[in-house]
Amino acid sequence: MKKELTVIQNNCCTSSPEISLERSQAEAGAALLASIADPTRLSIVNMLAGSSEAVCVCDITESFTLGQPTISHHLRILREAGLIVGDKRGKWVYYSIVPAKLREIQNLLEKAFAQTALA
Repeated sequence: MKKELTVIQNNCCTSSPEISLERSQAEAGAALLASIADPTRLSIVNMLAGSSEAVCVCDITESFTLGQPTISHHLRILREAGLIVGDKRGKWVYYSIVPAKLREIQNLLEKAFAQTALA
């Protein structure tokens, strides 16, 4: 006697969720977020974002317990990521935030975290 087998669907879900970020967007976004994924750099960005004018590197350095070479290292990473710009005035450099890059981070996070996840 032959026995009939019932075929069970192999799908575990009714529908799979969409990925809203393209691979290139995810890679660029990850690099941008990595640039602020450090407490000192995030604090520097916070300081500059809260200032209505450019901030002297001497004031940035004085705000931390780290040495000047370490602060310069963090500022270089933020500059290379395009988050801040420096303007040399005499022997000092004055740093300011790049608002478009902050908006880019905000848009990236809004796109990465679907609205349904936040509801």
